[in-house]
Amino acid sequence: MSTRRDALVALPLLCAASLGAQTPRGDQPKRLGLIDIGSAPQKVSPNQVLEDERPFWALMKMKGWIVGDNILVERLYGEWKVERLAGLAQELVRRRVDVILCDSTEEAQIAAARATRSIPIVFDGAFLPEEQGLIDSYARPGRNSTGTTMYTWSEFSAKRLELVRAVAPDARRLSWLWGGDALSFETVAGGRFDMAPALEAAANALGFETRFHIVRTPQDIDRVFAEVTAWRAQAISAGGLPVWDARESVVGLALRHRIPSAFSHRGYADAGGLLSYGVSVGELESLQVRRVEYIDRILRGGKPADLPVIQPSRYELVVNLRTAKALGLSLPRSLLQRADELIQ
Repeated sequence: MSTRRDALVALPLLCAASLGAQTPRGDQPKRLGLIDIGSAPQKVSPNQVLEDERPFWALMKMKGWIVGDNILVERLYGEWKVERLAGLAQELVRRRVDVILCDSTEEAQIAAARATRSIPIVFDGAFLPEEQGLIDSYARPGRNSTGTTMYTWSEFSAKRLELVRAVAPDARRLSWLWGGDALSFETVAGGRFDMAPALEAAANALGFETRFHIVRTPQDIDRVFAEVTAWRAQAISAGGLPVWDARESVVGLALRHRIPSAFSHRGYADAGGLLSYGVSVGELESLQVRRVEYIDRILRGGKPADLPVIQPSRYELVVNLRTAKALGLSLPRSLLQRADELIQ
């Protein structure tokens, strides 16, 4: 039911979560509304389960929720057109669903929050929930939305920059490859939140001068690296789907130009990036289990306003020693000791 479906494959091991679950009773089944930016895989009725939803519904069954019995699913898909999401959210409101689930697309989350102030919303992997107005605070959302997030972005980004400083102590020019159309994001209220000032401040505090390079599509990578090398960048950080899709090219160009790199997903380190600092697969599984617990509590009468946003309990540091050797870097012992994995 999310863009991280594959993270749930190990969840059958968590059957103990079903202990004490009671099958909800009532005359009418609950209705779960789903907004997804992607394409509808097939025509299904509200009492069917799609193949890639099975891990999610296995968890829900542990809580007593059975599709076609005491719960139905209203699925609406954007067909990859962001402009359709507002209408889809409004349609779910018209259908009077009991809970709205949003995928990790920020536009879907904003559309749902704008469509209703009363129907509970459970988001998945929200990027800037507080800054965009989905919640009042992580500890007490205070509104009709709650869910999971991968990190509180300012603290997480600052920590990644600290790691860059540790591996490149003499670097002064940092290029940030930003996967997306802009560095600012829509808010529920209709304004925009600009990330650049806070990121620049965090970089400056560590002695970096920063430049941002917008990567709208994977095909932009060669052009962006021409900008990076023309500026003579001495370190790189990056993120976003277009950059991820071009990760092989990104890490290859960084290595060719001998530029240390830090990323938020271990897939980059596996591909040859110097290091990654982010959420492990095991932690993703835990987040999804806890998200299902929230959905269950809300369906039974709980209020999103009182349910703290679910955050990772820890992050994983992966260091690629082969890349460090190729770059001629001598990594600090303290960094190597704190690494969760060293790629030899």
